[in-house]
Amino acid sequence: MLANLQVRSGHLLRHRLQRPSHWTRSLASTAPRGASDQAKTQEDDRLTIGDVSVRLTKPKQPHLVPQQYVQYAADGTLQLTQSALHHLRWMLQKDALKQDMFLLGQPGPLRRQLAMQFLELTQREVEYVALSRDTTESDLKQRREIHNKAAIYHDQGAVRAAIHGRVLILDGVEHAERNVLPILNNLLENREMHLENGKFLMAPERYDKLLEKHSREQLDEWGLLRVSEQFRVVALGLPTHKYKGTPLDPPLRSRFQSRNVTSYSYGELYDELQQVAPAVPGDHLKQLLTFALTLQTADDSLQLPDFPLHNLQLGVQMLEANPALSLHDVITRIYPYQSMLKPDQQKRVEELLTSLHVQRLPGQTIKSITSSAQADHLVTLQLDDLKLIVPGGVTPATSSNFVDLPHQRQALASLLQAYAVGDVCLMGEKGVGKLTLTKQLLGLLRQTAEPMMLYEDMTSRELVQQRITSPQGDTIWRDSPLVRAAKAGNVVVLNGVHRLHKSTATILQRLIHDRELLLCDGTTMLRPDRYQALLQQGLSSAQLTERGLLPIHEAFRIVALAEPPRPGSGQPNWLTPELLSLFLYQELRPLHQSEEHELLTQLCGGQLPPQMDQLLKLAQLLRSSQDPLIQGLAGTLSTRQLLKLARRLVAYPGSELSDVHEMLQNTFLARFMPALSRTALEQAMQQVGIHPSAEKRSRKKPTGQIGVEGNTLRIGETRMELGNPSQAQKSKVPSTLFYEMPQHVELLERLLQDYLIGEHLLLVGNQGVGKNKLIDRLLELMQRPREYIQLHRDTTVHSLTLQSTLQDGQVAYEDSALVKAVRSGHVLVVDEADKAPVNVTCILRTLVESGEMVLADGRRIVPHGAAGSVPNCIETHPEFRLIVLANRPGFPFLGNDFFAALGDVFSCHAISNPQPDSEIYLLQQYGPSVPPKTLRTLVNAFGELRSLADEGMLNYPYSTREVVSIVKHLERYPEESIADVVGNVLDFDRYQPEALQQVIQVLAKHGIEAYALDEVQMLRQRKTLQASVERHSGLGVSGPKFGKIDPKNEPHVGGNTWAGGSGGRDTAGLGGKGGPFRLDKGHKVHQLSDEEKADVPEEIKKAAREMNRKAFAEKLKEIKMSAHDHKLYAQFSEPNRKQVQQLKAVLEAMQTKSKERQWQKYQTHGELDDTRLVEGITGEKNIYRRRAEANPWADHVQEKPNRLKLVVDVSGSMYRFNGYDGRLDRQLEAVVMVMEAFEGFEKKIVYDIVGHSGEGWEIPFVNVGSAPKNDKERFETIRMMHAHSQFCWSGDSTVKAAREACSTLGAEDDFDNAIVVVLSDANLSRYGIAPKDLAVALKRGEPKVKGYSIFIGSLAEEADKINSEMPAGQSFVCMDLTKLPHILQQIFTSSLL
Repeated sequence: MLANLQVRSGHLLRHRLQRPSHWTRSLASTAPRGASDQAKTQEDDRLTIGDVSVRLTKPKQPHLVPQQYVQYAADGTLQLTQSALHHLRWMLQKDALKQDMFLLGQPGPLRRQLAMQFLELTQREVEYVALSRDTTESDLKQRREIHNKAAIYHDQGAVRAAIHGRVLILDGVEHAERNVLPILNNLLENREMHLENGKFLMAPERYDKLLEKHSREQLDEWGLLRVSEQFRVVALGLPTHKYKGTPLDPPLRSRFQSRNVTSYSYGELYDELQQVAPAVPGDHLKQLLTFALTLQTADDSLQLPDFPLHNLQLGVQMLEANPALSLHDVITRIYPYQSMLKPDQQKRVEELLTSLHVQRLPGQTIKSITSSAQADHLVTLQLDDLKLIVPGGVTPATSSNFVDLPHQRQALASLLQAYAVGDVCLMGEKGVGKLTLTKQLLGLLRQTAEPMMLYEDMTSRELVQQRITSPQGDTIWRDSPLVRAAKAGNVVVLNGVHRLHKSTATILQRLIHDRELLLCDGTTMLRPDRYQALLQQGLSSAQLTERGLLPIHEAFRIVALAEPPRPGSGQPNWLTPELLSLFLYQELRPLHQSEEHELLTQLCGGQLPPQMDQLLKLAQLLRSSQDPLIQGLAGTLSTRQLLKLARRLVAYPGSELSDVHEMLQNTFLARFMPALSRTALEQAMQQVGIHPSAEKRSRKKPTGQIGVEGNTLRIGETRMELGNPSQAQKSKVPSTLFYEMPQHVELLERLLQDYLIGEHLLLVGNQGVGKNKLIDRLLELMQRPREYIQLHRDTTVHSLTLQSTLQDGQVAYEDSALVKAVRSGHVLVVDEADKAPVNVTCILRTLVESGEMVLADGRRIVPHGAAGSVPNCIETHPEFRLIVLANRPGFPFLGNDFFAALGDVFSCHAISNPQPDSEIYLLQQYGPSVPPKTLRTLVNAFGELRSLADEGMLNYPYSTREVVSIVKHLERYPEESIADVVGNVLDFDRYQPEALQQVIQVLAKHGIEAYALDEVQMLRQRKTLQASVERHSGLGVSGPKFGKIDPKNEPHVGGNTWAGGSGGRDTAGLGGKGGPFRLDKGHKVHQLSDEEKADVPEEIKKAAREMNRKAFAEKLKEIKMSAHDHKLYAQFSEPNRKQVQQLKAVLEAMQTKSKERQWQKYQTHGELDDTRLVEGITGEKNIYRRRAEANPWADHVQEKPNRLKLVVDVSGSMYRFNGYDGRLDRQLEAVVMVMEAFEGFEKKIVYDIVGHSGEGWEIPFVNVGSAPKNDKERFETIRMMHAHSQFCWSGDSTVKAAREACSTLGAEDDFDNAIVVVLSDANLSRYGIAPKDLAVALKRGEPKVKGYSIFIGSLAEEADKINSEMPAGQSFVCMDLTKLPHILQQIFTSSLL
């Protein structure tokens, strides 16, 4: 691969050396267009390129002709490259032939600028349409607007271009949804189109023939409109096989003539850069160009994103302004390869840099940054000796919490230099200070920020303007913050560019590349020099405004904030070639330990608590680790989160609740982490000296720790002065039944402490653990009014902030609970936060981070004290707080991971079930008459069930809520059997035999044998016999039979006819009675009662059993498996039936979640879309939304399956010691578990199984894509393993097997997430194998491949040594071989699921 890159770069260098130093431009033979030339007759104006010549005509609307796209030399000749002239000549030919054009090429402005140059040279008027997934028919043809209570049709770009003979530019064809652009097919082919207002566009030839027979007035009366002969369409698009997008519809494609527009030649680009920055040394330009063009022409197998060649102009401008800037700095601003590429791709780029002698050294050190205001709203920036003059604002500089650390200063200096030449994107992980750095940047520039929070569902229209109604009921358009900033010369801060859909983001292309923007209301915003060119043609500002032309302020800039891509993580890389071409990029890395210490010291009053040293060491340990498992934890302990912990330690230095270990448990929600991640975290904490408190506080604290003394609330040792709420506020203070058990009192104190230091709270826990009760009780004690909102899967950004309604023909907005709480200073409780899509709840980030949010009605929430400088705003009340409640992430809740997306901006608290003493105290309050022994029995039994759920042995996490329900029942009906009442909670598990078996064992262990012995059912049967009404089907059984097969496979209930039915009799099916065997046809099961099923004559039961055995034998014969083999196979299958069912349950839930349908907008039926109410008023039809399967062309996210390679030990020692500890049998059981659990989920998990022994390290047992399909094939697989272990030569290949497995998996491209599990019984010391050698082997495929090793039956004394030297959480010593399947299950659920 590297050789290919080097050969290409060498060729470019030779090409460069052979060229003369002066590049002679070919000139088109056209006259300069001065003032005197405009007076000439139009017959004299011609454009000739090569052998193609066209006559120029005077445009009717000169302001619609593109300006300043073509550069002229001093003598008036055109400055165009040979490449451009060849393209323009082709376009002249197509225009002369009256053919529409399609310009294909790489992302960037080249195609669009070429089209604009063509229009400027030919003096043609333009209609421009930027396409996206949100483009609809009304955006192309006609849009209805309400004016004076009447619906008026307004022609859109395609119609205006056709009527007035303009050129229609369709930019971004690949982004339009399927079946949108084909509405133009007839206009393209026959120059005809039917319009919504009843009129008809007609080809000029047909219209002129009619005009010979009829008057123009008559044709107008018939609604016929003539299409001009000069009408042309120029489409701009990307090749969709390389750049993902919607493929061209064949009928649409056939109507265009295509042209591949490649980048200009080396010499042309070199001359262009030399003109832009003449002071930059030629060698630097050559190195930059060679690097860029080498990447541009790199082999497709490297999968390197295109280098944005046009941004080289910005790069050389930076070099000219600061000659001390290194070439590497310039390259990384344009092409941030260290953030967006995978390690192997980064290596290739670094090798190319080395071959071109580009040093990867840090840039110059900046010691001070100052700014001063100049005349004409200019700002002088002084970076040591470097002076930059940039357009600024008039906002007075304000103090900020920016800490002037060397690293922060360097990042700010680099950002300022990029800002001076173009728009910038600041990338960094959550909590590293992107927003703080941006505020400091704006302060230096005296600029005003227009914040704009981006989210996935944001439409391209919302980026620009929003449609609303005026007080008179007319439809009008309101500017977005982006447009307001462009008009006023402010800076728009686009927060969350990485969340924006790629087709929406491309709407920014013309604004960023050309500084032009077409608004939804028809207004066009122009670059200042182009606007001035129109003024020089004799048009006044008032005339241009009347014609819909406005200038973009020179000081306008875009600052985008984003999290860096995560290549190899399985998530799509948001930094596509199109987005890469938009900005100059600056990455903000996490701080080093010394930098972080200094930052926190200054922000916390000059001195840090001693415990912070351990926290800082832990943060650096997590960030610097090469283990992907530990790296994944580093983001949780960001600088922002460390600051929260530091403030808490400063505020409550002597509090028992300020235990560092316990604080970290809450910060990471460690209780809810996968077992492997939790183990890795605990080991990392131990390495830096953070251990659980040696002095465990007694949980048996006396109650009554909560009280009000005067006007002071006291919870434990924490006090709060109470306010004096009004009657209206008191009406919103919650009131709840709450028993003050010790554990909850402690939690309330911790919550109160965080509340008092100004934190917003996030409570995460299982169902039924008391999250709502805790918060309601806290607010009740504090006398704080509450606003409440519950989220769900259909929650939208719009509904979260405002509720839109129609009143007298106008769209009115009603504040949501969120806005009311912000304005009034109430506490907003957001419940079920994990149920809403993350792309919706992410808009809460800026509200929590900085107190800012832009609402759908144009108002803006601003921080307390900032209302004076922002019009139409809502000032955040100083007492406003946000408290979010969510269920734990992962199975079985399968909600969206709110904690992973927004947890870093909250103070997090993991809410778990109470400790036994606290739970008994709580139950005593609900059931004072229930015997204490019974309460203790219930607490112990459910405590063990919860432990099994935490370990993954049970899928359902039993909570205190269920125990409280049981105690309430026993309190009210004391004569009821505890076994019967327990069934109210546990009967859910009766239809899951594996789970039921475990539940029965736990209950029996704690003395609830009646439930375990099935006596409850007998009791219930006797009670049923005493009832006055007895339910019975009334139908007897006649004899077992298979039944008829329904060719349509429709569901059948009862009837005694069909095979595969349910709730019937005699036939094979489910839920009935008297049938020979179970037969599942995939339908809902209707279950007969147990007593009716038992009421079957003995002879019928016997016949059914015989028929069952016969069918079973036939099944074995079908798969060619003997009864003896099946019995042997069952010995390996039955012990893991429970684990298989648990894994299948997780897989099914994950599969269901991944197939959840998405909202599709712009539908003609379905549920009314509240964001399109105005369109509904105007009479548009596509104002609905409905759930449907995701559009594969629009979303471009092809979910790749997970990959597993199981490497089993089939060495001779496995067979030799099997009689001693059963290690081979246990391994075969584990292999059977894998094969059975993953059956039916081949699209979710692709696996293969290989073995290692003294004879080899990759002995195939199950190949990829050939998983065993039935018991016989699975039995053959484990029999082969058994035989190999019996007859193989001695020796050990554990390390080589691990190395090869990780390497081969890492080289596969079809999977983003893969694991290798190596099983071995190797006595490492016996074979001279160091654990670190195996650790290195397991890391061969990182970060794409995670490696795990399980030592089965190893010597006990080696266990500690192995675990200490192997990567945390990736090594297991399985001495109790019965736990081997459970260890495998733990690995799968943590890594693959």
